[in-house]
Amino acid sequence: MNKEIPIFFSTDDNYIPYLDVAIRSLIANASRKYEYRIIVLNTGLDAENVRRVMQNQAPGFRIEFTDISAQVEDIKSRFKNVYHFSVVTYYRLFIASLFPQYDKVIYLDCDLVVLGDISELYNTELGDNILGAAPEEFVQNTDEFRLYAGTALGVDPDGYVNAGVLLMNLKAFRKCKIEESFVRLITEYDFDLLDPDQAYLNYLCLGKIHVLPNGWNKEPMPVACEGKKNIVHYALYKKPWQYDDVTDGEHFWNYAKASPFYEQICRRKQDFGDEERAQKEQTAHEILEHALKIVASEETFAKKLCLK
Repeated sequence: MNKEIPIFFSTDDNYIPYLDVAIRSLIANASRKYEYRIIVLNTGLDAENVRRVMQNQAPGFRIEFTDISAQVEDIKSRFKNVYHFSVVTYYRLFIASLFPQYDKVIYLDCDLVVLGDISELYNTELGDNILGAAPEEFVQNTDEFRLYAGTALGVDPDGYVNAGVLLMNLKAFRKCKIEESFVRLITEYDFDLLDPDQAYLNYLCLGKIHVLPNGWNKEPMPVACEGKKNIVHYALYKKPWQYDDVTDGEHFWNYAKASPFYEQICRRKQDFGDEERAQKEQTAHEILEHALKIVASEETFAKKLCLK
């Protein structure tokens, strides 16, 4: 029997069309030398949406939907919707305890397409590191976010990573009690954050992150790609299902055309008009102002948790 590679996503009904596109791209480019178990974390989904995604199942690719409502019930009131980050982004922090049978997994956001062989990412050696992740290009190349990472979070902005593509060493995750530390922090404090789960992961795993080439998580930024462009991640506010001028957006549409959600995705793009674009632009400006507001606050990781 071939080696199993577990891959996790998390979604709600709003993002499930893009999940379908991501899964299609992953399957199209994955090595057939392995068995893949694709697990979608959620807290309740429309049955028809689930049925459509399940059509991607093929020999060697098993898809499951796991409802974790019970596991997050006691703490979900602490989860915050922040700008374009929904509460589903927090679910990755519970994989280690929910799936004790695994010591190593991949976690992927829904707003991406996989252009390379995902098994190559899984086979990356992590050693004692908790995570394998690529640099957060927007943070590293935006003055306001560099201040936010370095001053408010106490993390070197040049070492700050994006949490949308993670190779997770769950054995180390458990040993270092990352989930317990996250629950404690989110319960005891009410930090104002721009990238909630990502900020926690960068802080809690500090010094234990293997930095991947950005070709495994290439954001639409004018930054050179290191090696092959294996994953394109539409991590910024401009999404290809809303804007025509998104860098590498053509890769999304190449896979979206075969999706049963294609017409729905096209309707959403058509309905995204000038008013919505203006709101997005305004929000992008507000995020930068918000970053500076957090830097000036007394309620930050660096000040409350005595980071040096």
